[in-house]
Amino acid sequence: MKILKVQTLRGPNYWSIRRHKVVLMRLDLEDLAETPSNLIPGFYEGLVELLPSLVEHFCSPGCRGGFLARVREGTMMGHIIEHVALELQELTGMLVGFGRTRETAEPGVYQVAIEYIHERAGRYAARAAVRICQTLVETGRYPKEELEKDLNDLREIAAECSLGPSTETIVKEAETRNIPWAELGARAMIQLGFGVHQKRIQATLSNRTGILGVELASDKEGTKQMLRASGVPVPRGTVISYLDELEDAIADVGGYPIVIKPLNGNHGRGITINITTWEQAEAAYDAAKDVSKSVIIERFYQGRDHRVLVVNGKVVAVAERVPAHVVGDGRSTIQQLIDETNRDPRRGTGHDNVLTKIEVDRTSWELLEQKGYNLETVLPAGEMCYLRATANLSTGGIAIDRTDDIHPENLWLAERVVKIIGLDIAGIDIVTEDISKPLREVDGVIVEVNAAPGFRMHVCPSEGIPRNVAEPVIDMLFPNHSNGRIPIIAITGTNGKTTTTRLIAHLFKQTKQVVGYTTTDGTYIGDYLVEPGDNTGPQSAQLILQDPTVEVAVLESARGGILRSGLAFNACDVGVVLNVAADHLGLGDINTIDEMARVKSVVAEAALPKGYVVLNADDPLVSAMASRVSAQIAYFSMNAENELIRSHTQRGGLAAVYENGYLSILKGDWTLRIEQAINVPLTLGGRAPFMIANALAASLAAFAQGVRIEEIRAALMTFQASTKQTPGRMNLFNLGHFHVLIDYAHNPHSYKALGGFVQNWTDGDRIGVIGAPGDRRDEDFVELGTLSADLFDRMIIKEDDDNRGRERGNTAEFIVQGVKATKPDARYEVILDETQAIEAALESATPGSLVVILPESVTRAIKLIEARNAVQVMTPVVTLNGNSDPVQPQMVAREAIPTS
Repeated sequence: MKILKVQTLRGPNYWSIRRHKVVLMRLDLEDLAETPSNLIPGFYEGLVELLPSLVEHFCSPGCRGGFLARVREGTMMGHIIEHVALELQELTGMLVGFGRTRETAEPGVYQVAIEYIHERAGRYAARAAVRICQTLVETGRYPKEELEKDLNDLREIAAECSLGPSTETIVKEAETRNIPWAELGARAMIQLGFGVHQKRIQATLSNRTGILGVELASDKEGTKQMLRASGVPVPRGTVISYLDELEDAIADVGGYPIVIKPLNGNHGRGITINITTWEQAEAAYDAAKDVSKSVIIERFYQGRDHRVLVVNGKVVAVAERVPAHVVGDGRSTIQQLIDETNRDPRRGTGHDNVLTKIEVDRTSWELLEQKGYNLETVLPAGEMCYLRATANLSTGGIAIDRTDDIHPENLWLAERVVKIIGLDIAGIDIVTEDISKPLREVDGVIVEVNAAPGFRMHVCPSEGIPRNVAEPVIDMLFPNHSNGRIPIIAITGTNGKTTTTRLIAHLFKQTKQVVGYTTTDGTYIGDYLVEPGDNTGPQSAQLILQDPTVEVAVLESARGGILRSGLAFNACDVGVVLNVAADHLGLGDINTIDEMARVKSVVAEAALPKGYVVLNADDPLVSAMASRVSAQIAYFSMNAENELIRSHTQRGGLAAVYENGYLSILKGDWTLRIEQAINVPLTLGGRAPFMIANALAASLAAFAQGVRIEEIRAALMTFQASTKQTPGRMNLFNLGHFHVLIDYAHNPHSYKALGGFVQNWTDGDRIGVIGAPGDRRDEDFVELGTLSADLFDRMIIKEDDDNRGRERGNTAEFIVQGVKATKPDARYEVILDETQAIEAALESATPGSLVVILPESVTRAIKLIEARNAVQVMTPVVTLNGNSDPVQPQMVAREAIPTS
C-alpha cells in the first residue's frame, strides 16, 4: 500500500458538516486492490490479537462486533485502516468515532477520512494504521512492543498539543454557549468569538486583565504592603537580596519558624516552609535564589493551605490544598507507596493532568530526615508522610473542595482583596486552621494573590464537588448570554461568486459597519486591500474573522478551499449558493456534477438554524440543497413564474425575483420592489441577465440579514461593473471606434452566461480572445470551442502562462477541435501568448466591433486596454422619478402585479 496524500480538514467539510476535525488520506491499495480481508491468511486473527478492543466498533451491522464480523467475512483494506486509525486514538484517551472510506474513480485508490482531536495525533494515527495493517498482511502479526511505542507516541503528541486544563475548561464552556474559538499561534493565546466581538485569553489571563494588577501580584512584597495598608491580615516579612542579610531578616520577622520564598515566582518553585534552624534557612535561601534575585523572609503561620478563586469580583470556588504525601499500610516502603500513588491514571507530568505525579527532591529528603525516615522505611498503617512542604498541585498535592465552607467574612475579604490588587481573575492563598471561621479569630493570613490562577483544583478536586469555574469567566467576557459572533455571509457557486461577494459587501457598507470580505482578487477590510491574490480559502477567511475591527464578514468560499481544508468557520448566518456547473471536474476526486453540488452544499448546510440559505431556484442542483439544510430557506429566480418560488412564498417564505423589469423581494403575499434593472449599473442596462441574478442573490442575502430596502437600493445604484469594484467582471471599455469587454469567464457555464450579453451586440463583429486553465478535462476545452464558435464572428485562441501540467499548445488544440466541429469555416487563429493575442485582437478590431477578452491575468489585460486611453463605460444611474431624489420602496399586494 502507498499513502499518496494526507491533508487536514478543520471546519465543516465535504465529509461531515458536524465533525470539523477530519484527517483525509488518499491511499493506493496497490496489490491489495482486489483482495478483501477474508482472503489474506492470518490477517483477521492477527488484527483481533493486536486490537481486541475493535469488538466495540459497531460499523454498518450496527451491533457490538459488527466491524470485526465484516473483516472476517471480507472487506477492503481502506475500510480496515479507517477503524484502526480511530481505535489507536481511542486507546490513548482521544475519543473519536467518525470515519468514512470511499473508493475514488481511480481503481484501487481510496479516500480514508478519520476524525481527530489533535491534528498531529490524527495524522500519526492514519499513517500508523497503514503501517500496522501492512505488517499484518505480510506477517500475520504486529509486535505488541511496537504497538505500545505507537500508543506512547500518540500520548506524547496529545500532551504536547493539549491546551492545558485551565484553558481547556474555558474553551469547553465557550463551546456550550456556541462561542467560536481558535488558537492564535502566538504566546498560547486563544481567541473567543469573531471580529469586533472577540475576546482573548492566555491560560486564565484575559484581555480584561490589567497589567498593573498582574505586575503587583507578581511582586509578593508589594502585594503585602498594599494589603497591610488596607487592614488585610498578611504575614510579617521582609525582602533581602544577599545571604549576609538573612540572619537580621529572621530576627525582624520574630525568629523561627519561618518561610523563605522567591520574590518573583510561581507554582511553588523555590519555596521552603516551617524552617526551624540556620542550616535549613541557608539551604532554603539558595533554593529561592535559583528562582529570583530577591528573596522573601516571612513568619511561618500554622494552618491549612487554601486557594480562593475570585472571578469578576466574586468568589466562585474554594479548595484546600494538601501537600504531596503517602499514607502507610504497614507493609509497603515509602518508595512503593509513591509508586502506587503515581499509578493513579489521573496523575501525569506537568500541569496538563488532573493530578501531578509525585517526584522526590531536596525538600522531600529534608522532610524525611526530620522524621528519621528514608525511601525504604515501611510506614505504619494509617500514618501520613508528607513529601512536599507546599501544597501545590504541580508538585503532587491534592485538592479538597471547601466552597460551601468559607465564612461570609472571609468571602467578603477575598473579594475586597482582589479589588485592591486590581485583577479580574485571581487566586488568593490563605493559611488558616479553619476556613469556616473569620481569619481574625484564628490568626489566619492571606499569603499571596496570584494572577492567572490554575483551575484544575476546582474543576477536578480530589475530594468534594467539582465547580464550573469557567462559566463565570465566560459570563464576564460575554455578558447577557452573547456569543461573540459577527454576521457571516458565505458565498459559493461555480460562477458569479466574486461579483456577488463584492456586491454583498457593498450592501452592508450602507449600514455604516466595517465589512471584511474575501474574493478571488484579494482580501479587504472596509475600503482597503489587506492582501492581494486569490483569497477564497479558509486562511483568508480566518484573517477576516480574527481582525478586531470587522463587524460583518462576507466570505467567498470556493471549491478548492472547501476540499482542501473545510470552511474557516463552524457556522454562518447566511449561506449563498449561486449555481453549480461542470467546472473543475476531475480535480480533488470530484468527478461528477452531483459530487460538485455536494461540495457547494457545505456552505448551505453550515448555515445556522436561525439564519438563512439563499438558493438559486432556477438551478435544480442548487434548489435540491434545501432538503439538507437546517436554516430557513430563501430562493431567488429570474422567472417570476417559477413554481418553486410560488409555492415557497405561498407558505410565507422569502424570495427575490426579476419581475416586470424589477428586482423585487417577495414575502408571503407581498412584493417589495427594489429597483428597475435598467437603472442598476451592474446589469449593464438590464442587458446582462447573469448580473441580474447576482444582484438578486446579493439583495436577498442582505435583506435576510436585516439590511433595509432603502440601503439595498442605494447600494445597487452605486455599484458598477468597473475595474475598481468588480475587476475582470463585465468591464466594458470604449476605445473610440470599437468596444472591449473583459470578463473572467473560464468554463462552459460562464461562457453561456456571457453569451446573453455578447449575442445582443449587433453594431459590428464580435471578436473573442478565448482560453481556459489547463487543469480542466479535454472535453471541457472542446465544449468551450463549440460555444465560442456560436458566440463570436472571429476568435483568437490563447493559453494561460501556467498550463497547469499540460504541454504548450495542447489546450488550444482541443478548443480548435470544438470550433471546427461546430463551424468548419469559422475564422480563428492561434496565438498562445496572452499579451500577443490581446494586442492582435485590438489591432485588428473593425469599427463598431466588440472585442471580448477572457484573460488569465485580469490585471494585465486591464493595463493593456488602459494603455490605449480607453474610457470605461458606466451605465448611467437613472431614478424612477427622473431626478436625484431617492425612490421610496414600493410594497404592493402580489395579485396586483401583472405576471406577463
